[in-house]
Amino acid sequence: MSELKRILQQITALSDVPDPAVLKRLIDELRVSDKEPALANEKIQSLIDIIHQHPEYGDGLSSFVLKLIIQYRQIALYTDTGIMSDQGFFNSLRRLIGHRFLPLLPQDDSVVELVGYLFNKRSDERWLANIEKEKWDKLVELVRVEEKHLNLVATAKNSILNAIIILSYRISGIGLHPDLMESYPQILNYSASFVAQNQEAVLFVNQYRQAHELDTLTDITPEQAVDPAPLLVMLEQCEDIVATVRKRIYKTGISIRLTNMMLRLDQSLQRMRILTELVTDDNQKRDRAVIELIQALITTANQRYSIGYLIDNNTKLLSRKVTENASRVGEHYISTDKAGYQKMLKKASIGGFIIAFMATIKILAYHLALAPMGRAFINSMIYGLGFVFIHVIRGTVATKQPAMTAAAIASTISEGSGKKSHQLTKLSELVVDILRTQFIAIMGNVMLAVPVALIISFAWLQYTGAPMIDTEKAGHLLHDLDPFHSLALPHAAIAGVYLFLSGLIAGYYDNLAVYNNVGARIQRHKLLKYILPSSWLQRLGGFIEANLGAIMGNFLFGVFLGSTATIGYIFGLPIDIRHIAFASANLAHGLFNISADDISWSLILISILGVALIGLVNLIVSFSLALFVALRSKEVRFFEWSRLTKLVFGHIISHPSDFFWPRDKPMKYARIDSQGHMIFDDTSAQKNGKSIPSNYVVRRLSDVRILPESKHADAQHSQTNTDINYEKQPTDEHTQPYSSPEKVMDLDDGLVDDELNSVPYTDDIQYDKVTKTISAVDSDVVSDDPHHTDSDDKQTGDAKTPLPKPKKPPKLPS
Repeated sequence: MSELKRILQQITALSDVPDPAVLKRLIDELRVSDKEPALANEKIQSLIDIIHQHPEYGDGLSSFVLKLIIQYRQIALYTDTGIMSDQGFFNSLRRLIGHRFLPLLPQDDSVVELVGYLFNKRSDERWLANIEKEKWDKLVELVRVEEKHLNLVATAKNSILNAIIILSYRISGIGLHPDLMESYPQILNYSASFVAQNQEAVLFVNQYRQAHELDTLTDITPEQAVDPAPLLVMLEQCEDIVATVRKRIYKTGISIRLTNMMLRLDQSLQRMRILTELVTDDNQKRDRAVIELIQALITTANQRYSIGYLIDNNTKLLSRKVTENASRVGEHYISTDKAGYQKMLKKASIGGFIIAFMATIKILAYHLALAPMGRAFINSMIYGLGFVFIHVIRGTVATKQPAMTAAAIASTISEGSGKKSHQLTKLSELVVDILRTQFIAIMGNVMLAVPVALIISFAWLQYTGAPMIDTEKAGHLLHDLDPFHSLALPHAAIAGVYLFLSGLIAGYYDNLAVYNNVGARIQRHKLLKYILPSSWLQRLGGFIEANLGAIMGNFLFGVFLGSTATIGYIFGLPIDIRHIAFASANLAHGLFNISADDISWSLILISILGVALIGLVNLIVSFSLALFVALRSKEVRFFEWSRLTKLVFGHIISHPSDFFWPRDKPMKYARIDSQGHMIFDDTSAQKNGKSIPSNYVVRRLSDVRILPESKHADAQHSQTNTDINYEKQPTDEHTQPYSSPEKVMDLDDGLVDDELNSVPYTDDIQYDKVTKTISAVDSDVVSDDPHHTDSDDKQTGDAKTPLPKPKKPPKLPS
């Protein structure tokens, strides 16, 4: 007899008095290394085969688990597990650090502690992720509960229904939070959706309890199933409102607190949908909900005391905050046609011209007798003010684009995991555009920096009669470019990190400018109003609000570059920076001023190779980090990176010229909002004879035809295919009356602010900014359900049903 079968026999025999240790034996028997996916699936298949041959084991396992879980507190399992806490980062960090010195007491009556005992290996999450979806579905399908144990099902369902009510109130609280309303006043007209989902939740829960007779601790199958469609539609409307608010972030900005609130709102809505599907009669949806809940529980149980997990979640939150707002910054660094390509060459040439002078001033500054901190200050000002000047005169610096496009990359990735496939296809196209733009930007910088630096050295020699730098300094400049005998490439990687950080800084300050209304506040400054004419002041406020991110990103990038060598000198570390534009200018100065005896073809070729490799390292490091943060902020999993890489390399093989020169064929353009949804597609700069608004985001997609959203409903009945998933279309006849209207408006496409993605549930809610309260909702507004009657209103009262007090759970081994 196999060990699995013996354990299942023991579990079935002990189903009335469940012991966690026996269940742990089953899990230990199934556990394999996370690097052995084939073996993991083989063991699960063995378990499926045994239960299939002996159905009584399935009932025994299900009743064993239910009876065990019932002994623990379950509400927190459904309402808190896997949902971000509203506790601050530093409070949580202090708590976990304290746990290292003085362990926290375990919550013995919590299901999370039970799961932590059962799945006590760090690799359990990855091991379970290796199991195929079909095997999970089959296993959950086989583990059924017989009628004699329906009282256990009723108890579990009562806990789930109570959790739905708790989550519903939390969603209402967050959706109607004063901070959210003050930041996004337009949400006031649609806030009734958050109230209505609560009313629908209470109605659904009470009708479900009554129909299934759960209060008598049984679970009958009613003649007519309770329809969850009204509740699900209200949840969808709330999700639409949250998505629409997010689209407004580039206009309104966002804070860490609001980012946390909206993330918790998203997670709570998703959890509420899962719990609703968990009690419905759709077996397939119910099984998937069970699996999702188990995965979230295991992840939380394994990571609940992990400082790394806390930091990981909060840096993800921070990256989301930075990338949510600043996609418009990165758009200026992406060219998709010949006109944009030529424009980028012109901007890069301006940057290369200025950089030649910056590199010269930096070389001459070495003759100044300065203390280390004084030298760091001078170098920082040369770099920082020079970069700001380049931005102001509309130039650009090579390798800076990838870092600045982090937010633009993020805006092509949708929140919905089901949409990641076509989003990655779009992203691969965007990567090609970025790399091609980067190539011409580098060429523009280098092609101007080298000749201008040569002219400066030649003019200096002619004017003063002496070389600008001596032979020793020239040899040192060339040695710093040697990729084999110096630290040029590690130093280039450090510069790449700074390039990436400058992109995040730009996103942060752009967000800060719009969130704090910096432009309007500057225009109200009393001293500036007294000094400057009103038209100048208005232009100054608009310029600073539009360019604060780029100015601060450029200036602080310069500070990073200018102070790194000094910091390395103070701490005795061999750190410095190498940037391709400055390296090319230094190459020109070095070759011009080195003695004829020391110059050789090998020196010239190695120096040129060093400049090229420095640029490549700058690009790879900054772009990889920016891409990592952008994808991480949208929760793209690691396995999708390999697919993205394959898409990009496939493009290299099929169309290598696209990475260096724009296509001759006119490309199709698409207007994409900040969530990656299609607004419309067009091949010109006009829409219905009208010019496209300047605040649209332009991206190039593949040649697949994509229908406008207005025609998508008709396409459902035709053979036309699209790679864009629009709003969910209801398929069940019961859900049709509750489907959203066809009119869908996007707030970030130049349309009026008061037309949101979802239809307002009512306009009767008024918000008092003084008292920060909401007036009573009109009594007529209860449900979208056309069959809604007054008798239903009587059932929307108290959703609380007393549950039997759980037994004291068995004490788990420490």
